[in-house]
Amino acid sequence: MIHRAIEKPFLKSVSQFAVTGIVGPRQAGKTTLVKQSLKDLNALYLDLEKNSDINKLNDPELFFSQNQEKTIVLDEIQHQPAIFPLLRAVIDENRKPGRFIILGSASPTLLRQSSESLAGRINYLEMTPLSILETTDKITPQDLWIYGGFPEPALSKDSDFVQDWYRSFTTSYIQRDLPQYGLPADPRVTRQFLMMIASAHGGVLSYATFAKSLGLTAPTIKTYLSFLLDAFLLRELPAWSVNTKKRLVKSPKLYFRDTGMLHYLLGIKNMESIFGNIVLGSSWEAFVINQTAAVLKSDDEMYFYRTQDGSEIDLLIRRNNRWLAAAEIKFSVNPTLTKGTYLAMEDLGIELLHVVIPREENYPMAKNIQVVGLAHFIQAISG
Repeated sequence: MIHRAIEKPFLKSVSQFAVTGIVGPRQAGKTTLVKQSLKDLNALYLDLEKNSDINKLNDPELFFSQNQEKTIVLDEIQHQPAIFPLLRAVIDENRKPGRFIILGSASPTLLRQSSESLAGRINYLEMTPLSILETTDKITPQDLWIYGGFPEPALSKDSDFVQDWYRSFTTSYIQRDLPQYGLPADPRVTRQFLMMIASAHGGVLSYATFAKSLGLTAPTIKTYLSFLLDAFLLRELPAWSVNTKKRLVKSPKLYFRDTGMLHYLLGIKNMESIFGNIVLGSSWEAFVINQTAAVLKSDDEMYFYRTQDGSEIDLLIRRNNRWLAAAEIKFSVNPTLTKGTYLAMEDLGIELLHVVIPREENYPMAKNIQVVGLAHFIQAISG
């Protein structure tokens, strides 16, 4: 059994808040976590994708009142948004901790009704695919990078099964989940859009470029992209643009949140097939960024920095309005840095730059520059 890092903050939240929400992509392990964590408690689980469980809520007010001594788990809550206003009324009558746990595969931004109805009553936690801090002897960091962080394909490591799993996963999102969330796109267009994002992976976002390729308008692309972001399929890395003395790149970069999905879309089945592939560098970059995001605090912020004259740093992390860490991400055991990196360090006042490589090393490259493996970097920012 894989022990998830979110388990302790989840149990703490249940003991303090009337409603705890866990959001994250499908198949990340939300349901498994809750069932394992609450097996010793008086909990009642409802899957809101099952008609039999939905029928139990034909009179939700009566159902909740009859089970007010139990912790009620509502899984896939995004399918029943009308429940949120009622939850508010029920909670206000009896605001004891641990009354409800809601699980969803869409962000609170997409579930606007929950944000409005349960403000001040709910604590949201995000569950990501597996992080390297959750690996075991059965799953290595390399496995997580190549096969992705969803537990089922990561544990399998069978390339044919992994491809089949991601095919089903992606098709389910395109044909069912995203339309249910309200994405106004033909599923064929959504698939084509995802393929284009995979091909341009890690690049600076250009709505106009995608719009031209798909024969759509830039505002339409922006709308489509917002659904993919709120469904936890993609991640935007914003540009740091506070320094007004420089001509800065201000558009965000776009990454897949799970490299297994990226690799499936590009036909990459194993380590051998990624070498020599044009996406190698951006795939490793995405893996480092996603692993970093998995261990940061909810208020921490991630950016990249790039100027029009070539100064650049791949990853910046801010905590409490100060730099927590800065990193260049290189898929090389003998990394080199450009003049632009040193200029960026000077621009931003970076006192220590980590160069994250795909081997567990830890040695100084130059003054204020340390070459590290991913595990060393994660330990440095999460300690």
